[in-house]
Amino acid sequence: MTTHRLWPGPLLAAAWAALLPNHTLAAQNSPSNVQSAYAGSETCKACHEDIVNAFRKNPHYSVEAEARGKWEGKACEACHGPGSKHAQTLSALDILNPATASPKRADEDCLKCHFNQRTQIGRIRGSHVKNSVPCTACHSVHKGFNYLYPWKNPEVNQMCASCHNNVWAAFQEPFTHKLAQGAMSCTDCHNPHGSFLPWQIKTVSANEPNCYQCHSDLRGPFAFEHPPLKIQGCGACHEPHGSTNSRMLIRYNVAQVCLECHANITLTSNLGGVPPAFHDLRSARFQNCTICHQKIHGSHVDPIFER
Repeated sequence: MTTHRLWPGPLLAAAWAALLPNHTLAAQNSPSNVQSAYAGSETCKACHEDIVNAFRKNPHYSVEAEARGKWEGKACEACHGPGSKHAQTLSALDILNPATASPKRADEDCLKCHFNQRTQIGRIRGSHVKNSVPCTACHSVHKGFNYLYPWKNPEVNQMCASCHNNVWAAFQEPFTHKLAQGAMSCTDCHNPHGSFLPWQIKTVSANEPNCYQCHSDLRGPFAFEHPPLKIQGCGACHEPHGSTNSRMLIRYNVAQVCLECHANITLTSNLGGVPPAFHDLRSARFQNCTICHQKIHGSHVDPIFER
């Protein structure tokens, strides 16, 4: 009868180890397989001193300095994740970099803190998100930024123009808002994080366009409303970014703008715009509607907006 001799456990393990490639054994004992833990900002500073020093001028530095906060002394890892593994391997694969992460992952990282803030309410449904534009495309948490007076920071308009070059071209027209001259910013009218209105327009009370922030004298409510202003807004007659026409009108002269809506008014109402109606456009006296109808944004005394 033949008997089979069993291999002792230690000898079997040694035999298998001899058959395994050296790099496989090294990978099993590599620091990259060690679970990463928080290392602290001072550890980050050893290699990234210039970034840490610039970060001190950023509003996000309050996360680092807040004594009662969970990120005291480790603000870097609030965005980049635990860094002990990265400190050992020095590999970029062992640390999260929001600037190179996918848009969804970068947004999730920022919204951990900013989700419930007022400016971020529309972020999830905003057009920037729908077009895969992450927070990091516009924001850098490492350098200083003037959040209180953003129009004093020329980077804001330049940043918007880098994607919206057709809009920036409109600001070079003869009649335009003074954005190219530094008198205002894109964020004066638009909320880049989202809005209840199209094109992420900022709103004032009652969801009215932010145009009234500067043009408050044209704001209602009026006893007699001009319907286009209530239904379509200022853009019914004006080009918001710039125009070759005076007062940034959508047409060359006032009569052409008015006839966008009023061309088919009947003769029986005494207001027809087609000859030989009362408003005979062949006569120069009727080619500028606002000579008589001066209160075209709304009136408290006259339903046809005369003075």
